[in-house]
Amino acid sequence: MADLQLVSFDLCPFVQRSVIALKEKGAQFEIAYIDLKDPPEWFKKLSPLGKVPLLRVGEEVLFESAAINEYLDETCPPPLHPQDPLIRAKHRGWIEVASELNIQQYKMLLAGNETDYHRRRDQARRILERLEMVVDGPFFAGENLSLVDTAFAPALMRFEIMDRHHDTGLSEDLPAVRVWSQALLEYPAVRESVVADFEQRFKRHFAGQNSLFGTYLA
Repeated sequence: MADLQLVSFDLCPFVQRSVIALKEKGAQFEIAYIDLKDPPEWFKKLSPLGKVPLLRVGEEVLFESAAINEYLDETCPPPLHPQDPLIRAKHRGWIEVASELNIQQYKMLLAGNETDYHRRRDQARRILERLEMVVDGPFFAGENLSLVDTAFAPALMRFEIMDRHHDTGLSEDLPAVRVWSQALLEYPAVRESVVADFEQRFKRHFAGQNSLFGTYLA
């Protein structure tokens, strides 16, 4: 493959998806971290929406984590998507659901009051309840990691950190989701997909957001 460089912000769950895929495939790549509050000019020119991740593939640039992971899956074996076109399409749909879970989690972390927090928490809970009905175990589709797992792992990792500081109750009575989450958190490509002091950075960032959950992290 061409030289790969992933442009990243250290707390971004969407970047983490691509790091997991790259590590699972054993690809050679480097990471360039930027400050999204003060991004460099070259980044503004390359990113249509001003978001990470970007994947530099030689002289070309890809954006959006789902597109990046699809490219990696097609060019760097072994494939993490199922071969059956119908099942593959269903997996793509669940990857979109994972994006919504990330959004609701972020809004939980930034909610300024109990009402807003519980509204976002309930929306996240409904997603997890739907997942409880379809997760095959130990991973989303059985014994092997898939691109759906790479999409959900960042949110499940962050929920685990959140629960250690304040019980969200999100996985209560959801045994399949709990087993799935534990399997992902113990998986090498997931464990190694964040910086060594990720939890400290996560806590510091959200503790400074003047939010309800920030008070639990302080």
